[in-house]
Formats: sequence, structure tokens, C-alpha cells
Amino acid sequence: MKTLVPLLFFVIAIASSLAENSKYTTKYDNVDLDEIIKSDRLLKNYVNCLLEKGKCTPDGAELKRHLPDALHTECSKCSETQKNGSKKIMRHLIDHKRDWWNELEEKYDKEGEYRKKYEAEIKGKKD
Repeated sequence: MKTLVPLLFFVIAIASSLAENSKYTTKYDNVDLDEIIKSDRLLKNYVNCLLEKGKCTPDGAELKRHLPDALHTECSKCSETQKNGSKKIMRHLIDHKRDWWNELEEKYDKEGEYRKKYEAEIKGKKD
């Protein structure tokens, strides 16, 4: 029993380390963001999913599940495609669908914490 306890802590430590360093799935990285941006209906469906006002597609559900963590960790578990895509969608919402952006901000950033973190993108910095 005395050797089992240290082994258990070791396994837990390794599992925690692997979970923290894992990346989000890239399964949906090929979603055509330009098609979504061009269609108010498609984009609104994703916004409604995130706001819990409508059904989620599988990729929308994945996004909704990971969005709080991605915001908190500055997308550290995101692929480059996900980072670039999030900036593209963020920029489009800020520039063209401000009401939708404001609703998302109200739900996911009530304290304004992420607004401060991502101020450059919000003010229009384009990569």
C-alpha cells in the first residue's frame, strides 16, 4: 500500500500534465469560415449556439465547449488555423455584426477581462 500511494500521485501528475498540454481537436479546422461569414443565417446559428439560444452543429458544440478555456488561455491549445479563424470571425463580428458581438461579450466576458486582453484585435489590429 505504501508504494501504491506514490505511484498513484505520479500517475495523476502525469495525467494532469498531459491534459494541460493537450490541444483542441483539429477535426473541424477545414470548416469554410468565408462561407459562414457570407451567410447571416449560418453565422447567426453559430452565435445562437454560443448564446444557448439555438441548436449547435457538432463543430459549434465543440467551439462552445472550449470557448471559455480558449479565452482564458489566450488560445494556447488552438492550432494556427483556429487562432487565425478566431481572429477572422472576431474581426467580422466587431466590424459588421456589432450587436451579435455585444451579446457574446456579455455572456463570455461580463467583467471585461478578455476585452482588455484582446484589445488590439477589438480596436482593429489586423494581422
